[in-house]
Amino acid sequence: MTAQTPGTDGDAVPTSRPGGDFSLDVEERTIPVAVRDWVGRLRSGDPGALPSVLGLIVLGLIFMQVSDKFLSRYNIGNLPGQGAYIAVIAMGLVFVLLLGEIDLSAGTAGGAAAGFAAVTIFHGELHGQVPSLLYWSLVIGLAVAAVLAALLKAWTGAVVVAIGFVLVITNLSQHLILGLIAAVCIGAAIGVLNGYLVAKVGIPSFVVTLALFLAWQGVLQFTLKGQPINTSNYNLWHNLTYGNLTVLWSWIFVLVLVLGYLGYSVLRSVRAQRAGLAHDTLVLVLVRGGALALAAVVITALASSNRNPNPYLVVKGLPVPAAIVIVLMIACTLLLTKTTWGRHLYATGGNAEAARRAGIDVVHMKVTAFILCSAFGAFGGVMLSSFQSSASLDLGSGNVLLFSVAAAVIGGTSLFGGRGKPRDAVIGALVIVMIPNGLLLKPSLDPSWQQVITGVVLLLAAAVDAVSRKRATRG
Repeated sequence: MTAQTPGTDGDAVPTSRPGGDFSLDVEERTIPVAVRDWVGRLRSGDPGALPSVLGLIVLGLIFMQVSDKFLSRYNIGNLPGQGAYIAVIAMGLVFVLLLGEIDLSAGTAGGAAAGFAAVTIFHGELHGQVPSLLYWSLVIGLAVAAVLAALLKAWTGAVVVAIGFVLVITNLSQHLILGLIAAVCIGAAIGVLNGYLVAKVGIPSFVVTLALFLAWQGVLQFTLKGQPINTSNYNLWHNLTYGNLTVLWSWIFVLVLVLGYLGYSVLRSVRAQRAGLAHDTLVLVLVRGGALALAAVVITALASSNRNPNPYLVVKGLPVPAAIVIVLMIACTLLLTKTTWGRHLYATGGNAEAARRAGIDVVHMKVTAFILCSAFGAFGGVMLSSFQSSASLDLGSGNVLLFSVAAAVIGGTSLFGGRGKPRDAVIGALVIVMIPNGLLLKPSLDPSWQQVITGVVLLLAAAVDAVSRKRATRG
């Protein structure tokens, strides 16, 4: 209701307020308000990344007792390379999990896509190096997937798949960079197939992707003809996991990120204030940005000094895989939070029927989510082959997919849909990779503990998700 004050004649006289009838629209979020909002979210059943962050702290404290080498700069510097492929695949899975769906084929699909790239780059051609039926199935499949994506109005996906078709049919994928791009495009085409079967045909995503999980393993075997391909001879490919930015480029990278975040946050706050909308105060913005800047400067300063225990081998600079994961995380976050597509994805995951009645094309949302998931899976397969230094016969199989799903869930993404962030995948991947890293520092510990601890952590994360969802429903 409109606020009123008594007039001189006793009648009520309306008074104007900056926000009209909606006073919350002009609320200034100060530091105390931000803290109360955060506590309120916790009480309402939205813990966010808090459980995974606490898990990181607990594991860190435990492994500090296991070995004094755990917190060494050399060991910490190795973590990004060991977990980058998990983080990349998990980020793709976040898009599908937000819809309450699952993609069990992301790992092996990525392995098959990376296998095609490895064969083409190593032999200089794909046609003639793989069975003829497989080659033409790939070419025709890419063409069909591009058309199908266009019919489903997934225009960006159609363009990406079409680029892959051109690269494969013209054999331009024999060049290293173009070959890796082709692998991602092949992954996008696989996503079109997944999305079509789930969204249009109506097959449950669990069944579709489980079937293709098995199928892509066989395709990889046909592609490699029983012979793994060494990828460590290609510097760019090898450096995706084992490379480091120079000290200069490390500082440039960090400064661009920090200044970009500060500039965007300040500009957003000022614009919202001028428009009479709810906004964060400049003090809150600067405190948040200052904390980020401090952490970034400390990490970069530590990374800029030699962290190799062997003084004759100098290792300096931010790890390349860390930079890749951070850039992808920022891109995915902007896609989900600053675009109409992202808002529609959250709405569809929260209640698909309500989203459909609101005019959202649910089929389109599902197809595009699966396209992104498989494309990220393909790039994750490329990262995994870099980590293993080869495109192996079991690339992307085994525990790769399980660890990737676990990373997303442990990080805070809900299995029930509607809640999750790309950040969750990155934090969860750190938890996943920290477990074997810490255990291997103590050779006397049985490696089987890795599976046990990872399973327990995942179970706890799923329990937190279920409990928080119940609390949110009651609230």
